[in-house]
Amino acid sequence: MTPQSSFMVVAPIDPKRAAGLRALLASMNDAPGRAKADNELIPFGAFETLHYARLLIVDDKALDDVRAYGLPRPAYPLYLAFLGDVDGDADDFLEQLATRAGKGLRELFSHCDGFSSDDDLVDWMKRHRRRSAADYVNWRGRTVRRAREDAALREALERHADDHAQELAGLEPQQIQAKFRQFVDAERSAGRLTLTPESPTPLKWSIANALNLIGVPLLLLLFSPLLIVVGAIVLVRLRRLEKTDPELCFRVDQRHSDALAALEDHDVTNQFSALGAVKPGIVRLWTVTFVLVIIDWSARHLYTRGRLARVRSIHFARWVWIDENKRILFLSNYDGSLESYMDDFINKVGFGLNVVFSNGIGYPRTNWLVCDGCKDERKFKEYLRRHQLPTEVWYAAYPQLTAVDLERNARIRDGIESSSMSEEQAREWVGLL
Repeated sequence: MTPQSSFMVVAPIDPKRAAGLRALLASMNDAPGRAKADNELIPFGAFETLHYARLLIVDDKALDDVRAYGLPRPAYPLYLAFLGDVDGDADDFLEQLATRAGKGLRELFSHCDGFSSDDDLVDWMKRHRRRSAADYVNWRGRTVRRAREDAALREALERHADDHAQELAGLEPQQIQAKFRQFVDAERSAGRLTLTPESPTPLKWSIANALNLIGVPLLLLLFSPLLIVVGAIVLVRLRRLEKTDPELCFRVDQRHSDALAALEDHDVTNQFSALGAVKPGIVRLWTVTFVLVIIDWSARHLYTRGRLARVRSIHFARWVWIDENKRILFLSNYDGSLESYMDDFINKVGFGLNVVFSNGIGYPRTNWLVCDGCKDERKFKEYLRRHQLPTEVWYAAYPQLTAVDLERNARIRDGIESSSMSEEQAREWVGLL
């Protein structure tokens, strides 16, 4: 199995060069928000292990919200964020980036404070890298190559089924599967289809994953007496804060909403980028830190096969701290419209939204952390839209394929590679086509 990893480079922008950077980012697109796979700056399509990538300017329009707590407006810089989800080791991918797109990266990063033409590009990116507090991968081990090969296989099988419909009509499911296996063997021999065997899992990753699987619960168990006491105190204090925390869920400026909408729904998959400030105080900081540890562990070990709890539409997602843990970026790649995406979470895992996002300034009030909150759909959707950031450049390696499509395609391939199927299994498999 080839595990997936992520990278994210975040660097402050020279204010005098912000307009030039926006124009440069726009030049990378076929249309607003949609990257040219072969653009001159970063030819995303040339990287065979890159699932998704994006560049965005982190420009927080809700900085005045802290005034609701009697705090002065913070003076954060604009940031350039460059991130992606890749097969294999992210550090290795950064090396490839510097080798194959060094000139374009230097041109982009030249708009950032502190970047010099003499800088070692890989070293500079690593120094400005932000590690995720929590990561989610829809299907751990599914590579870009596998996704594309599976899609090509399904298309070939469907064409073959259409061309030989009369011949296949009178056959039993097991016989159909056998016929398809013969067809695929012939196509592979002719070089028209490729089904690459799965690579062995890297030993280093397996060891680290096992240590995380065991280590996090072990530490929680070891410190459980202290965690119970501290947790009880935090929970009581949290409930008091919930009763008075200001809600900032007023209607979004129409121009902001229209600008975001212009970047969405050009494909079956969309991008989402949002930024929020954590509510002041140690209680909120501890709460969201602990919650993100649990989310990261669960996503790494429990939700690795197509579902985040009951939600199937997310391909990749991450939560990233910036500004000394005062603000959090949430970034995801998901199927369907934003409206359906939000409804999916509200209806299926609303408590999960609350335990994370209720620690952000202005979120609809929760009750004991998990109740209420996003259940007020209007307030929640206004809050989310208000904190959403435009994604200037977005690349997807396999457009037109939803997470459900990818899972179905993988099952079709598993069936082709199976030398023996029961009648019931064969019937289910044929039904996939």
